Amino acid sequence: MYRFSIDGRDWILRFSQYLEIEEKERESIIHSVIKGPKLKGFSHGDSFLLFDKEMGVIVFNIEKVPSSILTVSTIVPKEKWFIKNESSIDPYQV
Repeated sequence: MYRFSIDGRDWILRFSQYLEIEEKERESIIHSVIKGPKLKGFSHGDSFLLFDKEMGVIVFNIEKVPSSILTVSTIVPKEKWFIKNESSIDPYQV
């Protein structure tokens, strides 16, 4: 669990207990969040995605009760991205 402030609001960043990532990846995510999105416009229960060139899509969930908590729920690597066409589901080409 990590604590930081954005726009004068204190946040807690945590990682899902089911997510297994290395410390280097955790640090990269923390750095991205601190420099990245403005979290003012999000409400309790919202989610957002962060696209990372190396890791893939990082999924965040936001809680604001009782504290402002940002949870990294999962990371979806590029090889697991798919797109639904009219009659099939195909790998997504980046």
